[in-house]
This record gives sequence, structure tokens and C-alpha cells, in this order.
Amino acid sequence: MTTHHPFDQALVLEGSAPGHYRGHTSPAFWNMVGPFGGITAATVLRAILLHPDRLGEPLSLTVNYAGALSTGPFTVQATPVRTNRSTQHWSVTILQTDAEGAQVVTTTATAVTAARRETWSMADTPMPEVPRPGTLERIGSVSGVEWFSRYDIRPVTGAMPRQWNGQGDSSLTQLWMRDDPERPLDFCSLAALADVFFPRVWLRRALPVPAGTVSITVYFHAGMAQLQETGTGFLLGQARGQEFRNGFFDQTVQLWNEAGTMLATSHQIVYYKE
Repeated sequence: MTTHHPFDQALVLEGSAPGHYRGHTSPAFWNMVGPFGGITAATVLRAILLHPDRLGEPLSLTVNYAGALSTGPFTVQATPVRTNRSTQHWSVTILQTDAEGAQVVTTTATAVTAARRETWSMADTPMPEVPRPGTLERIGSVSGVEWFSRYDIRPVTGAMPRQWNGQGDSSLTQLWMRDDPERPLDFCSLAALADVFFPRVWLRRALPVPAGTVSITVYFHAGMAQLQETGTGFLLGQARGQEFRNGFFDQTVQLWNEAGTMLATSHQIVYYKE
């Protein structure tokens, strides 16, 4: 359902045939050189969710950022490449017309949707014990990063370095977050929230080196029922890097709701420049 919320407006897709949609970049989710990566991931997922042949709910989503989208229209092509009994596999491409009038690929993605069944389940990574969001201060706006103002973000630990002195000692960040204005959680907003963390190399080194996500994968552990139970509440996000080497590093993320239910995990590989 499309609403006047900035997030929903950014995800408006129109199409005359299943799997072929037209969209437009949103200034509300602009990053320094293009759209916020999380809104691009959410756009890919929205195209899948709109497809009339979709089976089940999102299970995994991998988005590869081949190049930044420019301001303006784009097209999304979402294709179910194979449908099994309980899983469905997807290929998605975002294209945009360049200055010479040629169609170029800016984003490629794969995804799996699945029809889940009630069976044995267990949470093996409990939510950390941290202060509640109401006791923490919200981060203010960030100059030149418009999308940051679309979220209510309240750090627990590992906030942006106060001094860029090259003496960082950890890549761990824990923070509470939710859409601003408040919006009931769904799969698209969950995919976007998995990408709100600033580059781990900035925290680990305390140096603002150029960096950008190359590829992100989000695993959805919750179904629609858990998302509806979360509503407009905060999510606790935890992110850390594991290896920084020769211009690339990884980032692993966990997302829980306030009740302690893990909703999603993600992993991404990020480029950094020296």
C-alpha cells in the first residue's frame, strides 16, 4: 500500500507488465553521490513483492551495487527464474539511461522467497542487554546525507568517532533505530534498516576514508506476523567488521525488535580507498 510517508513515496513503482516497473530516485533518501544503499535494496524487494507470481515471503536478498543511480527515472526488471515447492528464486536488475542515451545496469540482485512452515525453532544469538531507546539521545542530522534524517537513530555504543585521529580500537556499533516519521515495519523497511550503519573502517581506524558498499545480503528470519508485532517500535542493530584487507572489508549485522526477537541478519562487503 502506497502512503504519503517518504519511504513509501521513494518505493513507488509503476508497470504495465508483471516484473517490469518504472521508478524515480527520491531526494529524501539521497546519499553523498547517489541514493542510500538501503533504499535501493528496498526498491529491489518491492519489485519482487509486487509480482503477481510471487511465492511466499522474503527469505534472502543479495544486492550488488554496480554503479550509483543518477537523479531521475529508472527501470526495474524482476524475474522468477525457478519456482520449487517451498522456495522461489529471483533475478532482479535496475537500469538507467546514461548521458549518451544508452541503458546501463546500475544494480543486480538475486533473492529467494519461501513458504515457511511451523516447525522447530530456536534463537541461538540472544539480544544484548543494553539501555532502552527512551533513555538515549537521538543523533542529529548529518550535513550532505539527507537519508540520515529519515531515521530516528540512538547509539548505545560505537557512535561516529568524535576525533578523526587514526586511533580507533573497535568496529562494534550497537544502536536503536526506526523510521522517522514512525512507520509500521515491513520487509522493505527491514531491508533498508539493515544498511543504516556507517562504514566500519571509519570506526575501526577513526579516519573518514572514502568507502562504499559493493554487495549486501539480508537474511529475513521473521515472517509478517513478527513484523506486525514489532509495529512502529525500535529495532536494536548490532554491526561489526571481521576483516579489513587490501581495500575491502566485511560487515556483519543483527537486528532485533524491542521484545528481543531476531528479525534479520545481514552481511556486506565494502570498498575503501587509501
